[in-house]
Amino acid sequence: MDNFVWPAPAKLNLMLHITGQREDGYHELQTVFQFIDFADELEFKLRTDNKIIRHSDNFDVPENEDIIIAAANLLRQSFLRKYSAVKNHFGVDITLKKNIPMGAGLGGGSSDAATTLLVLNRLWKMQFSIDELAEMALTLGADVPVFVHGFAAFAEGIGEKLSPVYPAENWYLVLIPPVHVSTKEVFCNPQLTRDCSAIKLCDLSRHEWRNVCTPVVVKSYPEVSQAIDIISDYSKACMSGTGASVFSSFDTKVQAEDVLQKIRKNPAITSWTSFVAKGLNRSPLQSLLEPQIQS
Repeated sequence: MDNFVWPAPAKLNLMLHITGQREDGYHELQTVFQFIDFADELEFKLRTDNKIIRHSDNFDVPENEDIIIAAANLLRQSFLRKYSAVKNHFGVDITLKKNIPMGAGLGGGSSDAATTLLVLNRLWKMQFSIDELAEMALTLGADVPVFVHGFAAFAEGIGEKLSPVYPAENWYLVLIPPVHVSTKEVFCNPQLTRDCSAIKLCDLSRHEWRNVCTPVVVKSYPEVSQAIDIISDYSKACMSGTGASVFSSFDTKVQAEDVLQKIRKNPAITSWTSFVAKGLNRSPLQSLLEPQIQS
């Protein structure tokens, strides 16, 4: 399906607790992922050679550092290892329109990687199952599997143990200051809370939802603190992931857009990214691919 535009939806972390740290340095966490209808856009055009080439007018990450290229190569290599006797050409031109800001805690890179795995699995006729693709995805990043599975989830472990959840599909106002928060820097900070009590899925609704990374981030990134203060004048403000995005939940689109128009009048944030998006418990990408994929 050349020239078809495939979405790579953003996500919000509705809560984020850290329950410990493993010997390998990775953190044990608990979080709730929900998608929103704000997405990067990717197009795939098959080539007759083995070249994997990314095109973009608004994304300047070198191809050798791009998770999209890494995902395409991983899929191809996994297929060739599984079917060593198969010889074929798996080339593709990938065109990316980058809408999700980098370093915003919205999972843009992880979602791009997942869309690449899912769509090329179909276009290259490889027939890997969702579980197989999710296993590959984990080697690319802890957030990638949730985008492969495509359902809102309570995540544990390093983020790879997923259980379906069904939070209200509210409307969200999202405000993103122009800073790139380093996830590695946040998780290495000695002041980060790492001893949250573990929550059982059945008890999730009984506990306060918070993001334990917020206090660390606001100390290092005053713009994130400013974003929280701006939204807090109207509604409870929360940070997604390790930031920099800050969001607030509303029952209706009209309520969210009304507050958005008010905060956009603030001359201090005219260059910031801000938008209203719908919460989704099912990825729009999965809705497009479902008839063709295996569970």
